[in-house]
Amino acid sequence: MTTTTTEHNRLYTYGDLPRLMRLMTGDEKHGPAATSTLDVLWVLYDRVLRVGPERIDAPERDRFLLSKGHGPMAYYAVLAAKGFVPVEWLPDFGSYDSPLGHHPDRVLVPGAEIGSGSLGHGLPIAIGTALGLRAQGRTEPRVWVLVGDAELDEGSNHEAIAFAGPAGLDRLHTVVVDNSSASHARPGGIAARFEAAGWSAVTVDGRDHEALYAAFTAPHPGRPHVVVARVEPKSA
Repeated sequence: MTTTTTEHNRLYTYGDLPRLMRLMTGDEKHGPAATSTLDVLWVLYDRVLRVGPERIDAPERDRFLLSKGHGPMAYYAVLAAKGFVPVEWLPDFGSYDSPLGHHPDRVLVPGAEIGSGSLGHGLPIAIGTALGLRAQGRTEPRVWVLVGDAELDEGSNHEAIAFAGPAGLDRLHTVVVDNSSASHARPGGIAARFEAAGWSAVTVDGRDHEALYAAFTAPHPGRPHVVVARVEPKSA
């Protein structure tokens, strides 16, 4: 599947995303945070996630949590392309009465599972979601969370990484978008940190759609899975 139908039967593809992002104007200081996630978001929503505008609340849907919620323009563009929100909302991005704020709000944005933007919250919430689904006996839904490399400096994420591996949360998937914005280097790189805690881990080019898809769908029985998606270094 490479396209989706939105209002007025318009078909949107990956090539439309830059134009959709340009509809969102105004003072937005997190442009690099948005563009760094664009390819990861598209591959997930186009080829991996079992969720759509017709099943936003379906119990067996996959859950996608955007922890890297500051600078959400790429997220909104993908949601619009996939029919979750009207494209007509995009030009009002960040305005007083727009549902599309500078941080996503799960109450206002159809398809958003959490309100996000503050660093270090998404992965712990994803672990709670995975544990809740396990307690309900739901084995089909997968939980995905997208974090930035700088978020891994937060202690909450350190604890979450350390917990999820021994807990065997094999329905949990984390994507770390690495644009070299973290303050602290890690021996062996980001993937090694997760592997040391019992995760399955793979590092790929965050702009290569086929490499991303292969990494997202790699088997990891009995273990949570992390994909480190490397993109160009943050420039602003």
